Amino acid sequence: MLRRTFVSGLALIAAALGGSAFAQQARLTVDQPVTITFYNYNLGSAGNGKDATERLIAEFMAANPNIKVQGVPYSSADGNARIQADLAASRSVDLVQLGFNSLDYAVTNYGAKALEDFVPAQEIAAHMQGMSPNGTKLGVLNGKTYGLAYTFSTPVLFYNADLFKAAGLNPDNPPKTWAEVKTDALAIKDKTGKTGFIAGIFGPSAVDWLFQGVVRSNGGEVISRDRKTLKFAEPESVEAVRMLRDLADTGAFENMDINEAMESLAGGNAGMYLQTSAIQAFLVKGAQGHFDLRAAKMPAFGDKPVRPNNSGSALVVLSRDPVKQRASWELMKFLTSKHGYTVITSEIGYLPLRTDIINDPKYLGDWVKAHPLVQPNIEQLAVLEPWDSMPGPNYAQIVKTMMDAAETSVFGGVDVAETLKAAQDRAQDLMPAN
Repeated sequence: MLRRTFVSGLALIAAALGGSAFAQQARLTVDQPVTITFYNYNLGSAGNGKDATERLIAEFMAANPNIKVQGVPYSSADGNARIQADLAASRSVDLVQLGFNSLDYAVTNYGAKALEDFVPAQEIAAHMQGMSPNGTKLGVLNGKTYGLAYTFSTPVLFYNADLFKAAGLNPDNPPKTWAEVKTDALAIKDKTGKTGFIAGIFGPSAVDWLFQGVVRSNGGEVISRDRKTLKFAEPESVEAVRMLRDLADTGAFENMDINEAMESLAGGNAGMYLQTSAIQAFLVKGAQGHFDLRAAKMPAFGDKPVRPNNSGSALVVLSRDPVKQRASWELMKFLTSKHGYTVITSEIGYLPLRTDIINDPKYLGDWVKAHPLVQPNIEQLAVLEPWDSMPGPNYAQIVKTMMDAAETSVFGGVDVAETLKAAQDRAQDLMPAN
């Protein structure tokens, strides 16, 4: 009874003082049993970190016996629909792994809670010490941290070194440009009969993060810096899509959905696969004992600098209960600790946002030496650019309109410039009024 009174009292104080003032005045501790839900899309994918995430949650609960974490698997492709439905049904949605492209929407429509409103500032600063600023800044909106950077990846060109050798190519010199991708893919297809190149750019679960990196690397962008005007039909974007179209038309680029593509490379039936580094563990498991799997950085457009952007997610608190908020924060700290990122990097393939653990033998030091596949991912962190989110309540329709047009342009035999321009005009009508 005393504890219930204490919690109720704290809640009343929080309401009276306001979130930020309360965070500075009191530090809740979780000294009674509490259950929180954790919506996590890695839990929904056996090939993308399910086992590692389950183990981290189990370790956290063992170390924090008062906190029970109920993992809720869901798909990143339809995550917002699931969250909206559960919130509408008054289900408990406490902590969510959310793509950065959905953060603005979560703040506006779900009432996401800024860390500063329930965690003392010095505690937030202490936890973020050592985390990559390129990552943590992506969770900040309007000066507050609504999302704690969690899983991060860059586009990596995984390749089968054995197929390179069989095609008369040098596996120690993987393609650095898109022109070289085309040449090597056609050689692999001609000499081995295997698929030359596949990519995770398109498909139902692909969203637009990798497409943005391709366009940006050709000097284009999909939306203006003031986030008011769509630009995916500009000349640089059209040229980037035409490059992909040429790969497809010549047979260098095979059109596969993400699951088929993953299975193809993991089974030794494809030469190259451009995709998030998060699938690394799945590919390594398939290749082990069968072929030499290697990795390279994202291809460039000639001598233009590669400008990869991140995929990945933030941890976002939606709970309105002070004790559940505190419990969620404790889980967030554990998952983004040095130990957490050691597991996330070594067992899933995401970037370690705590870069000081990369060479530390207590954490990733020995593993990184033994696993060179991670090196391109780490190197690209230095030049990583943000995954641009689309503004307003229609953000998902805007992305779908853009990606449907780009995919049709590559694989559908239509005029690229006309198709992208028509889609851009339709999508612009979905943008918030300036």
